[in-house]
Amino acid sequence: MASVVGTFTVDPRSRAAKRRARGEGATGWAFVSPSVVIILGLSVVPVLWSLLLSFQVNDLVSPSEWVGLANYKALVKDPAFGSAVSHTLIYTALYVPLSVVAGLGIAIALDRKIALIGLYRTLVFVPFVVSAAAQGVLFSFVLDPEFGVANSLLHKLGLPAQGFFSDPGQALYLLVAISLWSGTGFCVIVYLAGLQGVSAELVEAARIDGAGRWGVLRHVTLPALAPVTIFLLLFQTINALQVFDLVFVTTKGGPLGSTTVIVYFIWEKAFKTFTAGYSAAAAYTLAVALLVVGAALQIYRRRVAAR
Repeated sequence: MASVVGTFTVDPRSRAAKRRARGEGATGWAFVSPSVVIILGLSVVPVLWSLLLSFQVNDLVSPSEWVGLANYKALVKDPAFGSAVSHTLIYTALYVPLSVVAGLGIAIALDRKIALIGLYRTLVFVPFVVSAAAQGVLFSFVLDPEFGVANSLLHKLGLPAQGFFSDPGQALYLLVAISLWSGTGFCVIVYLAGLQGVSAELVEAARIDGAGRWGVLRHVTLPALAPVTIFLLLFQTINALQVFDLVFVTTKGGPLGSTTVIVYFIWEKAFKTFTAGYSAAAAYTLAVALLVVGAALQIYRRRVAAR
């Protein structure tokens, strides 16, 4: 039955459906609103607050003072920040390509049906699930200059003892090596998943045309894995630029500042010298760098996909 209001006919069932839809919408918002409040309170609000903080002189105790771009200008002239950027770039330039290339090589080696292949894949992936803090504690004991297992083995082999984390010339490269030990496993698993999508028909056709293993790898496998490679480059680059916990547990930026990376520099300025505004400026400089890297790799990925 429909009721007539003026010249319009309104179906009671339609009105009931609208009321029911509004009720369901209100119920849905009632369920998700606590999560929305938490997300806003723990992510969006701190991001906006830290952005404002980067334009202020603030020690987290006394009233802040607006200084505009002074913190950013000071960063450009700060040799300690320049050193932290240099260390981060060296770490990234070593860790990212080595982890991706090693991950690809190991994945290809494990992409076959042999006995205990599942065990081998698990052993490769296990270091990735170990937290960086646990890795730092483990290798701090192993590489201890006086009581560590590494120097004990070197002594038995008749080789000189090494300073390891106490040597400014070795510490940063040891951090790269530890990160490779744990981070390569992630690349292996992702590449193994990608290899399952490589067309067997294309591989067989390449072999029929006379391509050897290198030819198949170069002309079939690597092009098929291009999106996976770009994803891993982005993921590993972001992780490398944000490295902190491993540095904090092992070297605390030393010796002589040789392992002070950008995020450790940010933490040090915020919670040791209490220059929160300066620290926030450094954090936003890193955030912009991450956005640039991410955007560049996304553009490259789209160009590769369009070919």
